[in-house]
Amino acid sequence: MELLLREGDYVPDGKGGVCRAQGEEELLQRVLFKLTARREAFPLLPGLGSALYTLPREKLSDWESLARQYAAQALEDEAGLAVRSVTVTPRDQGGAHVAVTLEGESGLIQAEVVV
Repeated sequence: MELLLREGDYVPDGKGGVCRAQGEEELLQRVLFKLTARREAFPLLPGLGSALYTLPREKLSDWESLARQYAAQALEDEAGLAVRSVTVTPRDQGGAHVAVTLEGESGLIQAEVVV
C-alpha cells in the first residue's frame, strides 16, 4: 500500500499516523510519484522517476513528444499501464503543466503534474 500524498504532504489519519491509499487511488499515487520524482535522483534506484523536469530546457515544439517519451519511460515497470495521450501547457511563470492520460486494466487514469 502506498502512503497518501496531497499537495506534496502526507495525509494524516487523525491517530498520529498517515493515511494509506487503496485500489485505484494507490495506483494513482504510484503514478504521480514516478512522474514527479526526478530521474536519477535516487542513487540506489537510478531508474526511478521521470525526466519531465527537463522539459523547460528543450525547444517548445518538442515538449509533447518528449513528455510522452519521459512518461512512458517512468512508468515502464507498471504492468498493464500504457500512456494514451499527453498534453503539455506552458506556464506564464516558466515550466509546464503536463497532463498524462493512461490506459490500464481498470480504465483511464488522468495524472497531472507541474514541472
